[in-house]
Amino acid sequence: MSDESQRFVAKHVASLPRSGIRDFFAVVAQMPEAISLGIGEPDFVTPWHIREAAIYALEQGKTHYTDNRGLLALRKAISSYVEKHFSLSYRPDDEILTTVGVSEALDIALRALVNPGDKVIYHEPCYVSYAPSITLVHGVAVPVKTSPHDQFALDPAALAAAWQPGCKVLVLNFPTNPTGGVADRACLEKIARFAIEKDLVVLSDEIYAELTYDGNHVSIATLPGMRERTIFLHGMSKAFAMTGFRLGYACGPAALIEAMMKVHQYCMMCAPILSQAAGIEALRHGWDDVLRMREKYQQRRDYIVSRFNELGLPCHLPRGAFYAFPSVAKFGLPSMDFAKRLLHEQKVAVVPGTAFGPGGAGFVRASFSTGYDQIIQAGDRIAKFLETLNTGKASS
Repeated sequence: MSDESQRFVAKHVASLPRSGIRDFFAVVAQMPEAISLGIGEPDFVTPWHIREAAIYALEQGKTHYTDNRGLLALRKAISSYVEKHFSLSYRPDDEILTTVGVSEALDIALRALVNPGDKVIYHEPCYVSYAPSITLVHGVAVPVKTSPHDQFALDPAALAAAWQPGCKVLVLNFPTNPTGGVADRACLEKIARFAIEKDLVVLSDEIYAELTYDGNHVSIATLPGMRERTIFLHGMSKAFAMTGFRLGYACGPAALIEAMMKVHQYCMMCAPILSQAAGIEALRHGWDDVLRMREKYQQRRDYIVSRFNELGLPCHLPRGAFYAFPSVAKFGLPSMDFAKRLLHEQKVAVVPGTAFGPGGAGFVRASFSTGYDQIIQAGDRIAKFLETLNTGKASS
């Protein structure tokens, strides 16, 4: 049955696809017996001392708006944290903006930078919101495909080949969702030189930075000539297990942060004060929690990648984030069909790779932010599912 009100919807919104992740997991939510390797959310509860900070703020009656930029105490904590862990220095007064998650930070950064028709270049497979966010600001998305042959790192030569006149913004995400790809210093230096040559503004989404397992994370903003053209995006959701607090932040040159703040103050006003109170505690005293959780993720990563390869699902070892990205191409099923059948036949939920762009075809994303025991059970169920597929191929 058609809804006549559809004609009122803006064309650029009507053309957007629904999230391939959310639609899929609306089905999963109705299957309590399913094991979910899908949503990118830590299974850990936010550490108690961080929750307690929010509770204490509530008990003190801290229920009002804050400065649009966020509490000064929080911005000072962010400044100290990024200087210690990222070797980046930003002034709390005018170079840091607190946002409602990194998703808002990305959205308002694009809105502050992109004129209609400007082109935004990014690497994919990528987080599901990048291309739609570009569309929503009337920009033109320019994807750069990455490959499993080099663990989905961004090849600077491929970036140069994909560039088009009119490109204004480069979006980077290291470690990468959904592939766990990273960029070492040598790679970033080449990307930085290219950004300077083409006069690009860089949005560097580093939400998974603390969850780097092999080698040290390097922010492109630390490289020569990059601080003045980079907006560093980060937040509390992943490393601190604070997804529901919806707390992120952007750091960058004062003029760019001011432009973002203009958008933020009209669309969002400020991040929730209780979340900000929790964020102060996390940044000041939560590093041991980060290390503890990262160790658990690494154990899960090593197990699930080994199991996938044993089962005949080729899977590189992700060097960051908490996602495995195995290939299912050998079975001849589109990734969506593979994921649907796995869910309905063995009650295991993974995300079709195509949810992350055309470059994800032939892959699925499996999050190892799920508990270790559940990952083991999921592996056993996937083994049974693959036996069914192999039997079907043999009989045909």
